[in-house]
Amino acid sequence: MSEGTYQMKITILATALTLWPFFASADVTISDGWARASLLASRPAAAYLTLISDQNDQLVAITTPIAGNVTIHAVDTGDDGVNRMVEIDALDLRSGEPVTLAPGSMHLMLMGLSEKLEEGTDLPLILTFASGARMEISVPVLGPGAMGPQE
Repeated sequence: MSEGTYQMKITILATALTLWPFFASADVTISDGWARASLLASRPAAAYLTLISDQNDQLVAITTPIAGNVTIHAVDTGDDGVNRMVEIDALDLRSGEPVTLAPGSMHLMLMGLSEKLEEGTDLPLILTFASGARMEISVPVLGPGAMGPQE
């Protein structure tokens, strides 16, 4: 192997190792996922979970076969002191920091349901991240008054 070829291979390897973190997908752990049963298919439903990513990432899309639209909602307190739901485009995930979606706080809003969410069933969700990672999960549907899986 000539000196020039050897140097080129070293340069390519060094560049690949430097850029590798930018192309690697984050490893996201999902826990405590659940959804609240809905009374009617014509009404929105909500789902909750906790996400932890091993690197900075963003949750950018959520879909399910039983809802026409799933959005991420945060709660914003206005100048009048009243809390309002606010749709956010992406949920920031900081490396190693859990992000919890819970009743009265951030949540997934499922709209345009094709059927109501029945207690005792599972809700399939597909989560897509800015890194390109995609996860398919199912969360249990709890009762209409449930406040979480720990009940």
